[in-house]
Amino acid sequence: MDTPLREPTFLILTALAVEPMHGYGLIREVAALSEGRLSLRPGTLYGALDRLVDGGLVHIDREETVDGRLRRYYRLSPTGATTLHAETRRLRHNVDVATARLRKRARAAGPTVRRPVEGLT
Repeated sequence: MDTPLREPTFLILTALAVEPMHGYGLIREVAALSEGRLSLRPGTLYGALDRLVDGGLVHIDREETVDGRLRRYYRLSPTGATTLHAETRRLRHNVDVATARLRKRARAAGPTVRRPVEGLT
C-alpha cells in the first residue's frame, strides 16, 4: 500500500502502533485519535482491516472467545510501521511547507492594527 494513506487507514495504523487491538477497541481509539471527527462503523473497519492484512501492513495477533463471540486482535506489521513512518514524514513535510508559506504571507501583509470591535470587549 502506497502513501498517501487515507485518513481512516492512517489512524488505524496509528492506533495499532502501540499494541494489538480488537475491532471495538480500534473503533474507540480511532475516534479518540481524531478527536471525534472520524467514527468508523464495524463494516468499514473490518473491510479496511482485511485490506491491511492482505497488504501486509497488519497481522492477526491472536483470537479469543469472549461471551461466546470470537474477538480477533490485530497488530501493526514491520511493513505497516515502515509505511506509517513514511506517511508521517510526508504529512510533516506538508505541514512544514504550509506553515512556512503562511508565515511568509503574514510578513508580506505587514503589521496589522487590531482595533476593538464596537460592542465587544
